[in-house]
Amino acid sequence: MTAIKTAASAFALALPLAAGMALAGAAHAAGFYLQDLSAKQAGNAYSGAATAQGADALWWNPAAIAGTTTRELSFGAAYINPKGSVNDTGSVIVRPGQAPAGMGGDAAADGPIKNGVLPNVAFAMPLTDRLAFGVSVTSPFSFETNYATDSWARYNATKTRLTTVDIQPTLAFKVNDWLDLGLGLNAEYTKATLGNQMPNLSAALPDGSLLLEGDGWDTGFSAGARAHTGNLVFGLSYKSAVKHQLDGTVNITGLLGPLATANLSQGGVRATFSTPSQLILGASVQATPQLALHAQVVQFGWSKFDDITLGAPLNEAMPEDYRDTTSVAVGLDYAINRQWTVRAGVQTDPTPTRDDHRDARVPDSDRVDYAIGTSWQVTPTFALDAAYTYVAFDKSRLNYTTAAYYGTAAQTNMVINGAMDDAKANVLIVGGRLSF
Repeated sequence: MTAIKTAASAFALALPLAAGMALAGAAHAAGFYLQDLSAKQAGNAYSGAATAQGADALWWNPAAIAGTTTRELSFGAAYINPKGSVNDTGSVIVRPGQAPAGMGGDAAADGPIKNGVLPNVAFAMPLTDRLAFGVSVTSPFSFETNYATDSWARYNATKTRLTTVDIQPTLAFKVNDWLDLGLGLNAEYTKATLGNQMPNLSAALPDGSLLLEGDGWDTGFSAGARAHTGNLVFGLSYKSAVKHQLDGTVNITGLLGPLATANLSQGGVRATFSTPSQLILGASVQATPQLALHAQVVQFGWSKFDDITLGAPLNEAMPEDYRDTTSVAVGLDYAINRQWTVRAGVQTDPTPTRDDHRDARVPDSDRVDYAIGTSWQVTPTFALDAAYTYVAFDKSRLNYTTAAYYGTAAQTNMVINGAMDDAKANVLIVGGRLSF
């Protein structure tokens, strides 16, 4: 076998690069999307994000700043604290010429998804009485997870880190008294690190290892509208899928015997994948002078994340087979007085992963978010926001078949059987809004 062929086959086992991002889903939102981008919007479970006004809602609807008469600055940070374990329930490895055997290693991986802090900032200003400019800086696809090198999941994942910075400059136009429009460009910088162990031909030999690092800039767009009449507001927006190309390096070490020719250190490796589109529809009604009710539906185009393509010299494509999903949120805001507002909401968010194609790197599941929040108008120009979300995850089964060194005499088959147990997350987000 050639080193390139064996290395490429190693990637077929090792790389679901963006699939590793899906571990962020166990931190809060489904798939690998993190929605904790505004303390104010988090308080009602994002049920009013598409209809809201202000710089803090730019990510969800670029029309949110149309008609602004002052400069606005929104900022905040979310602390995400996920809990849960990913456990082996009978995974097997079949080395060439050997009987099926257990995966070995620690059968329980407790808390592989790490705590994280997710910052956000947005700014808006009027250019004319109808035209406004704004920009938001968020991190919608960021996380870090670690499995031990002696974990049962080590051949799927050890270290995975993703950092995404989304910069969205926006123009918004107040068409008339009832219609606002907005258009934004999404420039995204993505940096990823992925590592895992690789099996040698004998279980008595120590594992090899793989480390992939890459980064890149890519673009998409956002478009939105707000229609408001009387006590009713409707919001509609679309965020495009973003096709990412990460260029970087791969290092494979520790393979022994006939596999030693696959050890390599090489740059110029490119991974290509797409993040999902979002179609967002929301409605809000001011039921009383104090009470506002909200509902929002988000259709995620997760099927765009159908595979991960690796360019030369590896020339591999790994199917991911994500499915489109729809999240639904309802919530309310209640103004106790001119200074103090409280919020609450519930959101259901199904996983885009499929039951027959879910591995230890992607222990995602359906979940329900329960949110409460508050705002305090400290001065006429400055408000403080805070929200807490409890995320309840359904138990999910891991069921996945893969192979290392596929198509060679060293092909090593693996059947992944496992479960994500006792998964939950606590999310605290605080922020402020300043007009000047």
